[in-house]
Amino acid sequence: MRPTPTLRTATVLAAATLVLSACGGGDDGGSGSGSGGGTDAAGARSAEDLGGMDALVEAAQEEGTLNVIALPRDWANYGEMLDTFSEKYGIEIDEANPTGSSQDELNAVESQRGQDRAPDVLDLGTAFARQAQAQDLLAPYQVETWDEIPEGQKDPEGHWYNDYGGYISIGCNASVIAQCPTSFEQLLDPQYAGQVALNGNPTQAAAAFAGVWAASLANGGDLDDIGPGIDFFKQVKDVGNFNPVEITPATIQSGETPLSIDWDYLNAAQTATFAEQGVDWQVNVPSDGLFGGYYSQAISAYAPHPAAARLWQEFLYSDEGQNIWLRGGARPVRLPAMEEAGTADAEALAALPPVEGTADFPTQEQESAAQQVVATRWNQEISG
Repeated sequence: MRPTPTLRTATVLAAATLVLSACGGGDDGGSGSGSGGGTDAAGARSAEDLGGMDALVEAAQEEGTLNVIALPRDWANYGEMLDTFSEKYGIEIDEANPTGSSQDELNAVESQRGQDRAPDVLDLGTAFARQAQAQDLLAPYQVETWDEIPEGQKDPEGHWYNDYGGYISIGCNASVIAQCPTSFEQLLDPQYAGQVALNGNPTQAAAAFAGVWAASLANGGDLDDIGPGIDFFKQVKDVGNFNPVEITPATIQSGETPLSIDWDYLNAAQTATFAEQGVDWQVNVPSDGLFGGYYSQAISAYAPHPAAARLWQEFLYSDEGQNIWLRGGARPVRLPAMEEAGTADAEALAALPPVEGTADFPTQEQESAAQQVVATRWNQEISG
């Protein structure tokens, strides 16, 4: 059996990958207030600041609502995560714009500031988290399991912290494709005419951005040069293989996007469901472009339900929450500590897609430079 390593916990991991971005608060905790936690909850940097977990739960339940944004229920097992939290604490969850992009999240934080419907919490890529932090939009908070989040995967003051991750993969509808590709190089084959799709536009969506970077690594690029990835997709487009349609379960099932370049946990999560629908769905981490990354969590400084926002973070980073990610095929950030303690879901751990080799992760500077290159070239050369 091939090894299935967890994501490397080096310091550079904190800068890994982009994601659905949002923004949230300054060092003073912002001006958010809720009917239960009020300004005390908005300024709390830990559960202890509110008198402990029982007091945090009580304040969150008094608020009664949690606003989330851009969380597809089929993304990394978010459906189970949302439902379990709501049932466990009796808190209603308002799920806004589940198919939204990173830019949509950022726009919502800015445009809905001071409104009851504004986002309380954010799921975003580290680069976007740093951007939001620099704009004083994220409220610092440290969960009870803080010490088990590796140092390189969190802001020291708690403005953001990585949560779950995976590797770029190629999903393939083998019901309509005779030979599923296992490398980026194969995606140039004429047999894949009009079939190669990304999960969004890489100028806005982290998964798509990571797909371009993985293609760069497969074509002579490195973490200092994402350009070969754009060159590669220009080739894919020129030979007629690029499909501009954004990947969804419906487009995969219909055969509209039979090849899906996406995170392994998103691709793998569809396997059982598609099988019930008669679709043979296969997932391969490409042999020539190994790229991994994490998504981060953060609290908006202007959260209308600040206590519920903090309780949500506590749940996400508990053993229960981390195992929900694992059952979704993602690699939770606390996995090494949970394996050592024997609290990781063994069956879910064994089901992770196999990966060969060790992924490299970009630094903050490398990621910022890559974003600028993609922003300059993608729409002009690929989308235009």
